[in-house]
Amino acid sequence: MSHDVVPPGPHPSRRADSRKKGRSKDAGSGRPRRRTGRIVLISLLVLVLAAGGTLYWLYSRLDGNIKGVDIDKALGDDRPEKLPTSGQNLLVLGSDSRAGAENKELGGGGDVSGARSDTAMVVHIPEGRTQAVAVSIPRDTLVTRPECTKADGSTVPSANRVMFNSVYSQVGPACVVKTVEKMSKVRIDHYLEINFAGFKDLVDAIGGVTVDVPQDIDDKSSGLHLTKGTHKLDGTQSLAYVRTRHGIGDGSDLGRIGLQQQFLLALLSEVKSQDLLGSPTKSYKIANSATKSLTTDSGLASLTSLADFGRSMNGVNPNTMETIMLPVAYDKQDPNRVVAAQPQAGELWKAIRDDATIPESAKKSPATGG
Repeated sequence: MSHDVVPPGPHPSRRADSRKKGRSKDAGSGRPRRRTGRIVLISLLVLVLAAGGTLYWLYSRLDGNIKGVDIDKALGDDRPEKLPTSGQNLLVLGSDSRAGAENKELGGGGDVSGARSDTAMVVHIPEGRTQAVAVSIPRDTLVTRPECTKADGSTVPSANRVMFNSVYSQVGPACVVKTVEKMSKVRIDHYLEINFAGFKDLVDAIGGVTVDVPQDIDDKSSGLHLTKGTHKLDGTQSLAYVRTRHGIGDGSDLGRIGLQQQFLLALLSEVKSQDLLGSPTKSYKIANSATKSLTTDSGLASLTSLADFGRSMNGVNPNTMETIMLPVAYDKQDPNRVVAAQPQAGELWKAIRDDATIPESAKKSPATGG
């Protein structure tokens, strides 16, 4: 099943026209950008489906929920080589689409068209091991966008120094995959995207997520008000938690990445700990919430494919998952943007290509947002 996709933790919004460090505005609008940092990993969905493998009859109707995009056809042969021992690599995007009433409300409303890749993660599952690695790519990273083909068949020329976040809205998901492959030389095996409403509904379906809030948060922009300590968040609160910038670090997107990574692990652990086999109704509710707002590559765009992939990942333990931000430095020409920091970024991508342990030096980012 494959359908066309209408173009879809995050990071610094430190623009020259901002009056306050770390804040950004939409180009040409003067309107503060309402962002989300949804962090939904393929592990979440496939763990759910794998756990309910014996209840396939309940899930058969979910096939129609999943939207697919043919990444392989769009990219052709101009891609990194797939190495036999390089594990599995997934590109996970969070879309800030305002399509539909619920997405528009959760996104803060407003007259915002199209969608952007608000959160981007490369998830690496090493060959034959249980420890996965999630690498967040800051949305305001300046990258070289390669020549790409849009869904309508037209060609978009290569461009230098474009925001990573802009590739999705300007060209589409296949070009985001191609851009990541060009910058990392890592072959992306699968693609997954989820939107505002999907994230909220998923958290509500599992009964909320418990997080340890590191400091008081009083964010009037996101509407989030939490005291330091342990809190169980519902879907709406969780969305605000991973979106909040104000009162965290320097107010930029980089400053909130720690919250996003913390929430990712808490979310996966919550799903892993639940007795899904013992509750078919809840299993179906979670799977329905996950699939109805999901877009994948055509290789995963069926319930059978997702379940098979889920069983192959069943050994992945959220408690051992490592979350890393792509090392970045503030751009010398525009300090409101970042660029991949070298040699750290190169070392990180090489370790993933080689399916090797990531060296500590590759985890240090000159720009931290702190």
